[in-house]
Amino acid sequence: MSSPPASHDEPLGMTVHTLPTLSQVGDEAAGRTRSGRLKMLAVMLVCAAPVVASYFTFYVVQPEGKPNYGEFIEPVRALPDLPATTLDGKGVNLQTLKNQWLLVSVGGGACNAQCAQYLYLQRQLRESLGKEKERVDWVWLVDDAAPVADALLPALKEATVVRAAAPELAKWLPAQQGFAMEDHLYLVDPMGKLMMRFPAHMDAAGARKLKRDLERLLRASASWDKAGR
Repeated sequence: MSSPPASHDEPLGMTVHTLPTLSQVGDEAAGRTRSGRLKMLAVMLVCAAPVVASYFTFYVVQPEGKPNYGEFIEPVRALPDLPATTLDGKGVNLQTLKNQWLLVSVGGGACNAQCAQYLYLQRQLRESLGKEKERVDWVWLVDDAAPVADALLPALKEATVVRAAAPELAKWLPAQQGFAMEDHLYLVDPMGKLMMRFPAHMDAAGARKLKRDLERLLRASASWDKAGR
């Protein structure tokens, strides 16, 4: 009778691997954190690139070779966290107006001759932009409690009209020395940044120059700014 084959079983190896030190663990965690931050920064730069490029084109390159009519506000000022009300008494915050270009005027509810002139110019400027007008809102900030005349309301159908406190608006909208904020038109970009102030007591000739600035900005921002909030 043949004997059983020899067993080839061997004792289980009990190899002990060296554990990483706390210093090594910390270095690896720090490396992952740095890598994650770099990736996030890269994503932010890619997203911001069209905006930066468009403003560089407008501020620096100025392909048409013409000076700006409006005066840049430096540093730019964000739409304030300021409560306001619509003409029918509904509460609204000024910050909700962003994500559109805003052509802004300020005036009392009684709306004197200059106020009426600015509202007319705002409406005409927006209409003159053709298909691009949907990227622009014209805004009237009423800075007192005076009622708006019923005769004026039909002309305001396409406007955004809100009441806000004059002292708070004055903190946001700087006027040229010797003038009041009611004497100017202002331009806010879609990110909610106040960027331009136009000369006081603007007339029709000034409005044509304003339109040139606005058209250039709309062209420069066409790759990232779309109509509608």
